[in-house]
Amino acid sequence: MKEQDYLDHLVGVFGHPVAENPGVVIQEAAFRDLGLRNWRFLTINVDPDKLGDAILGLKAMKFRGINCTIPHKIGVLKYIDVLSPSAKLIGAVNTIINDNGVLTGDNTDGKGFMIALESAGISPKDKNVVVLGAGGAARAICVELALAGARHLTIVNIPKDIAFGESLVRILKENTRVAVDYVSWVDAFKIPAGTDILVNATSIGLYPNVNDKPNIDYDTITKDMYVQDVIPNPAFTPFLREAERRGSRWQNGMQMLINQAALNITMWTGLKPNKEVMLKALEEALS
Repeated sequence: MKEQDYLDHLVGVFGHPVAENPGVVIQEAAFRDLGLRNWRFLTINVDPDKLGDAILGLKAMKFRGINCTIPHKIGVLKYIDVLSPSAKLIGAVNTIINDNGVLTGDNTDGKGFMIALESAGISPKDKNVVVLGAGGAARAICVELALAGARHLTIVNIPKDIAFGESLVRILKENTRVAVDYVSWVDAFKIPAGTDILVNATSIGLYPNVNDKPNIDYDTITKDMYVQDVIPNPAFTPFLREAERRGSRWQNGMQMLINQAALNITMWTGLKPNKEVMLKALEEALS
């Protein structure tokens, strides 16, 4: 008789809001391609004050793991048993692996970003980089850029989150050799002359707020700059449209999302997914 196994293996994402997150599309496309017929990816809206309850539920239902997106990447740290070296340095977690109730926190945001950068033929070594934002994704990106040899980082962040920005600067100064400046983001920020790479690591422009764009002086973007957005949905944000209008090379957040999702799947299943299958599923979903 054929073995009867209907047990679901659960993973997913905690966020708030999270309805626009396309992780389920790419993760389940990869599961099908890998023949993992009982694996399920759940998209779960978790209020910030209920995150602890959600973690207890994750353990009770034996989730294999979970992604954390806005606003949980930093708040989830208090519930983690073991932090990977990169997550500890970054101070944010976007991936949790559950080993029989022991939760290990890791961060694949920065790694996914760096793979996307490499695929575009861009090396951060000895480059001047401006990063908009200082939240979970920005922290991961800045740490990875610094470790990869960026010459100078300018971190631009809104005043209400000054503590996040200052703690990120301190981490970078204490653990890397990069030169770093912090700018309180009040007025339209002018991108400094000599900037090589400009990164939007905020959620500005994310669906459903598809007409929003970061408050910068877009006339200070030049054709010599490489511009990267971390937002995958929509794929072509107003921020990127402004960059294209000025002749800059650019990349959207889809490749970064695919890369970090592929890393997550390997952490959870031990298998290496086909990223082309994942990208095709994402493009079809967003078309």
